[in-house]
Amino acid sequence: MTDKRIHNFNAGPAALPLKVLKEIQASFLNFDNSGMSITEVSHRSKYFDNVINSAVARTKRLLNLDDRFHVLFIQGGASLQFAMAPMNFLSAEDSADYVNTGTWSTKAIKEVGIVKKNCKVVASSEDKDFSYIPQDVKFSSNAKYVHLTSNNTIKGTQYQTFPDTKGVPIVCDMSSDIFSRPLDMEKFGMIYAGAQKNIGPSGTCMVILRQDMLDMCNKDLPSMLRYSIYAEKNSMYNTPPCFGIYTIDLVLKWIEEDIGGLEKMEAYNIKKADILYDFIDSSDFYRTTAQKYSRSLMNVTFRLPSEDLEKKFIAESAQKSLGGLKGHRSVGGCRASIYNATTMEGIEALVDFMKAFEKENK
Repeated sequence: MTDKRIHNFNAGPAALPLKVLKEIQASFLNFDNSGMSITEVSHRSKYFDNVINSAVARTKRLLNLDDRFHVLFIQGGASLQFAMAPMNFLSAEDSADYVNTGTWSTKAIKEVGIVKKNCKVVASSEDKDFSYIPQDVKFSSNAKYVHLTSNNTIKGTQYQTFPDTKGVPIVCDMSSDIFSRPLDMEKFGMIYAGAQKNIGPSGTCMVILRQDMLDMCNKDLPSMLRYSIYAEKNSMYNTPPCFGIYTIDLVLKWIEEDIGGLEKMEAYNIKKADILYDFIDSSDFYRTTAQKYSRSLMNVTFRLPSEDLEKKFIAESAQKSLGGLKGHRSVGGCRASIYNATTMEGIEALVDFMKAFEKENK
């Protein structure tokens, strides 16, 4: 058995900070002197109360949230939120505006129809294969909310700034870039994020919900589909994903105490992405797939001169302990997911390999 770890560029489940993994390992059999693993403690115990309350408090501090905002943990991933948001926020007469920037936006729009609610697609980047983020979008003044996907893992695009919706609250899927940068939370009625890309393991979705959105929620839904139930019960109406919430708390602790907050986290992420993009831009062998003004700091998608070379690149990179560089099955190519926990050493190792591969195969 080896202790060697690869440089992990997987898109999700993705890299976690090594310090967090070591802390989990050290306390796994005897969490907080309980004599039990975190996977064994009761969610009704003081041990888990401390965990979930800490995760909520850290979230609020990092994002500068006031008492209007509720932090919830919901199972079902971001995909459940595609349906849960319109079910809670839209009556039969209401409509929401959606911007389609790729696969996950497309899925979210489809779910609105499945739950028999109304939405209007006010902008889309499908005309150029989702390679950019639409600008200067005209939103409906009577929309109940505007739905955006902040970062698009498959196409490698990201909102650099969020649009002015003229007071209409934004509901945003931030699964792949939450806690990667500061946010002006006054724009958002709700954000949600599957944990497995940037803040924890798979199995839980963080939902941050403003009180005015909570107040307008549909009360005629099954209990497990109502945001109000999660808010009233501190996400413990039923047994929550305890281990996932515990890991999220440790990742947020790492961002807050080791990194020094979201401004420093953003600066580190920009530096990592710049190194990789600058190299690709200097090469005539590699090319990015996203338009420059829409490039993601989290998912760098790129192509080589041929699919055969891409297959060789992926195979040889794995032999050099560079994992997860294969592009999404729907688009092919290559992708380096460089989330918060991806180290500068990993970026440098990737660029060194890319330089050597280009020299040998050009």
